[in-house]
Amino acid sequence: RLDDAAAVHRLTGGAPAVALHFPWDAVEDLGRLRAHAADLGLRFGAVNPNLFQDPDYRLGSVANPDPRIRAKAVEHLLECVEIARELGSTAQSLWLADGTNYPGQDDLAARHERVVESLAQLYAALPPEQELLVEYKLFEPAFYATDIPDWGSALLICQRLGERARVLVDFGHHAHGTNVEQIVAVVAAQQRLGGFHFNDRKYADDDLIVGSVNPFALFLVFCELVLGGRPLPRLTIDQSHNVEEKVEAMILSVVNIQEAYAKALIVDRRALAEAQLAGDILGGHELLLRAYQTDARPLCGYVRERSGAAPDPIAAFRASGYVARTAEERGGVRV
Repeated sequence: RLDDAAAVHRLTGGAPAVALHFPWDAVEDLGRLRAHAADLGLRFGAVNPNLFQDPDYRLGSVANPDPRIRAKAVEHLLECVEIARELGSTAQSLWLADGTNYPGQDDLAARHERVVESLAQLYAALPPEQELLVEYKLFEPAFYATDIPDWGSALLICQRLGERARVLVDFGHHAHGTNVEQIVAVVAAQQRLGGFHFNDRKYADDDLIVGSVNPFALFLVFCELVLGGRPLPRLTIDQSHNVEEKVEAMILSVVNIQEAYAKALIVDRRALAEAQLAGDILGGHELLLRAYQTDARPLCGYVRERSGAAPDPIAAFRASGYVARTAEERGGVRV
């Protein structure tokens, strides 16, 4: 995986960090793993604890009514804090599958308090360089109630925990038609926007290549992110590649993000503000469309080339023979 991530970064110049998931990515020697990543020109992004596969978490992890199960979940969270410290990671990124399937299964308010109490133990253990990213999801896998179902719930939890607890937005975790850029605007204004899981979807949490279904929405999110010269939050690609070549899909995702970011940067902000103050509805809309319809590919290619990456990463990847070469090295497994 690190070799593949290094190939993506080498061609795009825009993906220097790798997020890890534990216990999936557990190794015997974390120091050796960190050194190998550094040799490849990579560092580690957020550490993601896994609190949804163990059979003990059938009724929830940190929201479980059994205090012994909650203690087990917290123990894993604290373990991941130490893993992140050894790897040089500066964030814990937490998504919970906790929820209920039937009305009356559990006390919903009590579950919320259990989540806060458990995460407070995690937050108290964070070293100064680490922050906590709290992800939310409207539904799935619970059929009746999800314990952190929306950005408001995540924000409330973060506000109770402390300043280094921030909301993480996943593009696929909303109802159809949800205005994600409005969520970004509000949470960013509260200085609680911690990051994104970039992907795209047609129906639900499809985890498709970012920008593949609704590229305009991606652009509009970046328009909010760059407002006022804000530094970008953590940007993570969280996708599931089943029929496409995985490395090529990641390269295309990075390229799509770079182009959406570039287009957002060329919006005429002064003219947009004047149109908004004047009530010029279509004038403001046209200013956004003008930036969105600009072909940013030559500019992005030029910037990549200046940074030592490939001006056309997809063409360079296909010409490199990486897929065939790695498949042979890995016993026929294609990336």
